[in-house]
Amino acid sequence: MRPPTVNLACIIDDDSIYVNLLKKIINTKNLCSNILVFNNGQQSINYFETLLNNLKAEDIPEVIFLDLNMPIIDGWEFLDWFKSIKHKFKKQISLYIVSSSINPSDISKAKSIPEVYDYISKPVRVKDLETIFSKTS
Repeated sequence: MRPPTVNLACIIDDDSIYVNLLKKIINTKNLCSNILVFNNGQQSINYFETLLNNLKAEDIPEVIFLDLNMPIIDGWEFLDWFKSIKHKFKKQISLYIVSSSINPSDISKAKSIPEVYDYISKPVRVKDLETIFSKTS
């Protein structure tokens, strides 16, 4: 098996069953070396704000999987915040919305945001993950 081409991925989602499944697929397929997990948008914002004060390239994820419906700070609020700071990282970050919402307005809104690479409906397929990680490398 070849070594992963992505060092760090980030999952922002409050569904622990989905998160565990996603981590298992990523690890089994050897798609990524390290995975960060946050249960809500606020936890992830706290992490990224800390990074802004002490930028180390290895701590910046190359891929983010973002759920829309979460407690405290949801995916839309995280996206608004992320758009304002993304340029400070000076590193390509591929952000994917991964949601169980099949609401056409959510999908079109997400796809209209330049920082969002794509909208993926849950459950995520292994082939989708392999494609995402191969594009990111």
